[in-house]
Amino acid sequence: MFALFETAILFMALFRILSGSIEIFAALLMLKFNEVEKALIINSSLAFVGPLILLTTIGIAGMSSKISISKFFWIFLGATLIIYGIKKG
Repeated sequence: MFALFETAILFMALFRILSGSIEIFAALLMLKFNEVEKALIINSSLAFVGPLILLTTIGIAGMSSKISISKFFWIFLGATLIIYGIKKG
């Protein structure tokens, strides 16, 4: 069955499944801790997962030269500042 798919497409789909599993695990952690501050930290941490998965799939697809790394830097910086703001608040 997997021979029908292009290798890059197969890996992209597998990374999306991994990303979705991480999201579900984060939701379960939020329910377990049952605290708004911890839920916000977990939710903000998910802001790191999306760009990492995207970078990995872009690298697999061979399109990394077409995407600006500086844009991903700003995404990671924003997620870091959200977590910092929650921890210091």
